[in-house]
Amino acid sequence: MADAFKKLQLARKNGRPSGKYYIDHLLTDFVELHGDRRFGDDPAIIAGIGMLCGKPITVVAHEKGGDIRDKARRNFGSAHPEGYRKALRQMKLAEKFHRPVLCIVDTAGAYAGIGAEERGQGQAIAENLMEMMALKTPILSLFVGEGGSGGALALAVANEVWMLENAVYSVISPEGCASILWKDASKVKDACACLKMTADDLLSLGVVEQVIPETEELCAGLKQKLSEAFARMNRLSPEELCDQRYQRFRRLGVFGE
Repeated sequence: MADAFKKLQLARKNGRPSGKYYIDHLLTDFVELHGDRRFGDDPAIIAGIGMLCGKPITVVAHEKGGDIRDKARRNFGSAHPEGYRKALRQMKLAEKFHRPVLCIVDTAGAYAGIGAEERGQGQAIAENLMEMMALKTPILSLFVGEGGSGGALALAVANEVWMLENAVYSVISPEGCASILWKDASKVKDACACLKMTADDLLSLGVVEQVIPETEELCAGLKQKLSEAFARMNRLSPEELCDQRYQRFRRLGVFGE
């Protein structure tokens, strides 16, 4: 129980690197692309093209922001519908030009404000889930901090999902879980344990494929591991990639004696 709550605190720790940090340290020649071609641009999602070990890839990342002004501008990493539509637009471009997709996830959840709901937040997330399942190019999702609910899942329908050792991933925030199950927000520690949200929990359940240790050489090692993973996935045909991704999610939650 205490371990899960400690991991949550580490995932939320002020100053913990978010999406932009990993883009800067994993890629070269990154070019950010903006807008969803429907409403506007959402700074909570950074999307664009860069070079990973000399190979072009598309990157889509949540970004929580640095100082307080940047955090406010990026809505603390909670994306609006236009953010998820921007992400999907870049993924479809990646499919067209045969580029693999790296998604970097770090969000407490999708923004639930009135404007976001008016512009179709639920539909934007649902479209991402549907389209990513059938995307004919490799997708790898990396959880670097907090992964909350549908806001995280909208960038996590991937062939492989990796997590940093102190990242978390859950169907609902622990505070929301505690208020629903116990009608008491102070039960956050109990909720953390029940949600099985730590990287080790999710690895044992088959929800993620790898847990990445957070060492001083994290980015150098991670860059090589990502390059090797995409090279491995690129050996599969588009149909095999889609089927592998589909079967991966069909296996989740299956219980047999």
